[in-house]
Order: sequence, then structure tokens, then C-alpha cells
Amino acid sequence: MKKLIALLLLCSVPMSSYAFDLGIISKALDVGKKTAEANRDIPESEEVQIGAGVTSNILGTTKLVDNPEMQRYVNHVGMWLASQTERSGLKWHFGVIDTDTVNAFSMPGGYVLITRGLFSRLHSEAELAGVLGHEISHVVQKHHLKAIQKAMGREALGQLAQIAADQNGSQGSQNLAKVFKGGTELYAHGLDKDDEFEADRLGVVVAARGGYNPYGLVAVLQTLGAINPSDAALKLLFDTHPTPADRLDRLGAAMGDKLDDLGNKIDDVPRFEKLKR
Repeated sequence: MKKLIALLLLCSVPMSSYAFDLGIISKALDVGKKTAEANRDIPESEEVQIGAGVTSNILGTTKLVDNPEMQRYVNHVGMWLASQTERSGLKWHFGVIDTDTVNAFSMPGGYVLITRGLFSRLHSEAELAGVLGHEISHVVQKHHLKAIQKAMGREALGQLAQIAADQNGSQGSQNLAKVFKGGTELYAHGLDKDDEFEADRLGVVVAARGGYNPYGLVAVLQTLGAINPSDAALKLLFDTHPTPADRLDRLGAAMGDKLDDLGNKIDDVPRFEKLKR
């Protein structure tokens, strides 16, 4: 009965926001008008604007998969999982980008992307939930936002006020593009390993809260670990993340047998296989 209730709740998540709101992304040009300090807390409104700008850069080079059903489905699962977190009030956006590269990304403010290459290697909805739970946890913990803030420093963030004041001018637009480009480049270097390990631990919890088998992420890491590390599709993932073996070791130590009783939760549903076909 619990499994059925969880599935019904999952199916009740609104689908109207399945596509990235390009209007919101374009509003990334309207940054906050406060003088930024490297060590200050960034308001949520500015966090969303930064995430929208970085997402816009990524989608400028790699488009979303032209499959509305797939985009609705991934948003459906992602929105349900995000609703289980303390940042459920964010306007979350999820999407599948059209590349064979095996990876997933999250941006500040609730933007999450998974590649077609990774999606194609998943075997169940629980595995998808594990991946999305990991990325959602990055946003909840503000891992990327803190990394961008640290990397750009006071001087770069302090440009935001000037950029906002001059956003209608060509120079202001160029400067703003540089700020977002700097944030985008962080994704080529990756987060601190401890942030990745924390996102693994919290992602498992998010998936379990959503009614999924919490071992979905474990299965994904096992799949990645079995792929030839020289495979070009995994280069970026392996360059920016701890090895699957290290992640499995850390995750196993953290989970122990605490979640064994949840192994009978939702693992897969027919709609996943339908999309895979």
C-alpha cells in the first residue's frame, strides 16, 4: 500500500514546468543591485539568477533532447524528489541534454541537467532518482554557489552591481557574460571531493524519502565502475568526480545497513522502460 501511495503521489506532480523557462533564463541579465562581498550570503533571488545564467551558457552549446515526453518525465521525477527537501520552494527545472557524454549537472537555484548518455545507461526509475537526488542535494547544500563565490572572489562579484546598472549597454552585457562564463568554467574542474561524497549520502536519503529503493545510486555507481575508464564519454565525469570505487566505499560506509529495510521500495515503473525504448 505504501508503495502504491508513493507512486500515486509521484504521478500527481504537475507537469506544466517540464521545459526550461527561457524567459527566466533570459532574466539572468537582471542581476541584483547590491554590492557583492565574497563572504556574504547570496540571496536566493541572486542564486537563481546566477544558476540561470550558467544554465543558459550550457544550453547555448548543448541543446535539450527534442523529446517532450522524456523532458516531462524527468521533470516529473525530479520535482517529486525536490519536494522532499528543505528547498522545495525553489522553482526547480530538470532537463535531458543531447550528448553522448555520461554526466549530470546541477546549477545554483534549482537547475538540474542529465545527459542523454547517462540516461541511456540507467536501468530503472530508482537509478534515475538516485542521480537526480545527488544533483538536488548539491543545490540544497549550495555546493556550486559556494564554489563560484569562492572562485570569483570579491572583485568579480562586486562587478554585479555595476553590470546591473548598465545591463542595457553593450559593455554591461559583455561583462555579465564574463561573470557567467566564469561560473560555467567551474564545471570543467569539478567540486571538492567532500561535496561529492556528501551529495551521494544526501541523494540516497532524498530518493528514499520519495519512496524509491535507496540503492538506485549504488547501482549507477556500479555501472559506471564497470565501464572502461578510457571511454571518451566518461572523461569529464571521471575528471570532475571521485572514482566510482571511492564513492561506493564512502557511500557503503555511510549507509551500512541503515536503509536495508527500504530495499523493497519503488525500483521501476513501466513508463521508464517505455521511454528507454
